[in-house]
Amino acid sequence: MSGQTWVGVRERVLALGVSPAGAGVFGSRGHRFALDEPLTSAEVADLEAQIGAVLPEEYREFLLQVGAGGAGPAYGVFPVRRIQGRWRWEGDGADLADLSRLGEPFPQQGPDQEHVRSLLEERPEEEDFEEIEDFDDAIESWDERWEPVMFAPDRTVGAVVISHLGCAARQWLIISGPEQGRIWSDNRVDDEDLTLLLDERGEPTTFARWYLTWLDESERQQQQASPS
Repeated sequence: MSGQTWVGVRERVLALGVSPAGAGVFGSRGHRFALDEPLTSAEVADLEAQIGAVLPEEYREFLLQVGAGGAGPAYGVFPVRRIQGRWRWEGDGADLADLSRLGEPFPQQGPDQEHVRSLLEERPEEEDFEEIEDFDDAIESWDERWEPVMFAPDRTVGAVVISHLGCAARQWLIISGPEQGRIWSDNRVDDEDLTLLLDERGEPTTFARWYLTWLDESERQQQQASPS
């Protein structure tokens, strides 16, 4: 992506909010195609100093040229804001990210899959219990073994939650490590490990491609829904 990636993008997004046809885009009833104001260079530098990491270039330029968050894929891009002198991302599940560890490389490899399969095979089923209270106790005990595996803090170091897809499914932007700048999908709510988001060509999805693909598709939907 070149330095021209974000030229005119803010205007295109805001224009989508003017037409009633834009309401048909998934998630738009929440973000309404509104964007926070862009950050200044000094604010971005302050943010990077706080997290101890350099932001991925595409995302950094987005913050400077488009906005600090708002309209975007699914229910929008989580805004990053300075609250009482400290920067943080805000949104459903944003607190899953450990902002004190964003300088650490994001691990490409998740939990041992054989261990995951073994745990899933041992998961209690309600129909196997005569009393609901016994099932509740069993599933609670199983959760105590499951969550440290799938939701281990080390699994998501070096990344921030960037968007919420609904039903506890989310997407992460990788800040540090070999995957820097790429988007990873988080469907752990469905007992799946985080996975690299791939585009239609099977290539890793970077932040800019993720956002601009959404924008192009939103404009197409609007044009199709608009009266001729």
